[in-house]
Amino acid sequence: MNARSVVKKLIPASLFSTIEPYGHLVEAIIFNTVRGFPLKGLKVIGVTGTNGKTSTCYLVQRMLHEAGYKTGLMTTVGYGVGSDIKPQIEHMTTVSVPLLMKRVRAMRAQGIEWLVLETTSHALAQNRVWGVPYSIAVMTNVTHEHLDYHKTFERYRDAKRKLFKLTNANAAGLRIGIINAEDPSADLFKSDIANPITYGVEKGDVVAKHISLNADGVSYTVDTGAGNLNIKCKLPGSFNVYNSLAAVCVGVAAGLSGAQIESGIAALEGVEGRMTTIKEGQDFTAIVDFAHTPDSFEKLFKDIKPVVKGRLIVLFGSAGRRDVAKRAEQGRLAGQYADEVIITEEDDRDVDGFQIMNQIAEGAEQAGKVKDKNLFLIHDRNSAIMFAVKRANENDTVMFLGKGHEKTIERADGEHDWDEINSVRQSIRKTLILKNKA
Repeated sequence: MNARSVVKKLIPASLFSTIEPYGHLVEAIIFNTVRGFPLKGLKVIGVTGTNGKTSTCYLVQRMLHEAGYKTGLMTTVGYGVGSDIKPQIEHMTTVSVPLLMKRVRAMRAQGIEWLVLETTSHALAQNRVWGVPYSIAVMTNVTHEHLDYHKTFERYRDAKRKLFKLTNANAAGLRIGIINAEDPSADLFKSDIANPITYGVEKGDVVAKHISLNADGVSYTVDTGAGNLNIKCKLPGSFNVYNSLAAVCVGVAAGLSGAQIESGIAALEGVEGRMTTIKEGQDFTAIVDFAHTPDSFEKLFKDIKPVVKGRLIVLFGSAGRRDVAKRAEQGRLAGQYADEVIITEEDDRDVDGFQIMNQIAEGAEQAGKVKDKNLFLIHDRNSAIMFAVKRANENDTVMFLGKGHEKTIERADGEHDWDEINSVRQSIRKTLILKNKA
């Protein structure tokens, strides 16, 4: 009998959710035991936080890879070893225990020394990462998200703190915690780890100075205690100063030289669905990004608004069966910063999509937007994308938010194939053809 059969026999599907998180814990114990603890001996870097996890993981993995280490990666966007990163098609970040074990075994067969593992609050709360020997824990930030599951912000935050407690308990690991010093929860995370390293732009053990924000990335200098480094990161946005700073700290903790840290971070060209610019010869800027929380909206809009030459048009939705409270706030922020707001579907699941759109619209209207003037509700996302593209004039910036890299969209009848970048690309191409014919 294989491990999956044992789990199914011990924990019937009908009981699994009822006894959560112990069902996942039992599953993790059984699979680790049967598979011989496949992560044993690996140096695992866990990255948690509300925003910036995936970009930070990619920066860390590429930095270690460029330094000559065989390094595995598992994130929301992709997984693999070295430069061979495959797209993640599962609609979850930290995958199920059986799939995690399977992928780790395949990576170990390729000789990995390090594993960079994006670790969610759900995975931590459900004990799905039991048996993972974390050596370095990273916290990017903790803001309003996933309260549909965790119920309170404190429970959400404390689920993320488990990553640091697990790391601190790993006697064979480095037991180092990398913490955003400017996050209100920083002191709590510091108390959970033996060796904390903090970072920030205003305070921390590692502080970015002489920051330059450009359309094609960010640059700054930083003193890690072993001399100044000149960091050039090709991911744009002030939030990527923080994400790359976290990667710098991981490099220091892993014993990399300054030159290895500099070249490793500079080597990452981009992350799919993270500030991805679509260029098809149009006279406006089109950007696809995964931003889907109020905090990520505010940071993104504050960065982008000052550099937009024309109008800022934003398109987004909000997932069904997820945090309801954030919807109006997302609408308010979009209404405050954008010239035009287009609200559409975004994984409605079995929730009324028009109800979701109206909840978002309430916030946009509070910020002064008017329906059918500068606020538009178009449920079908493909139609909404085409509408946004047609609305764009020369020098405008159109942002398509919330789906990013994801390869499916969830509706009442299940999952459907989805590719936001391709949908935007095709809409632009069709619009350009029509303009040329005219």
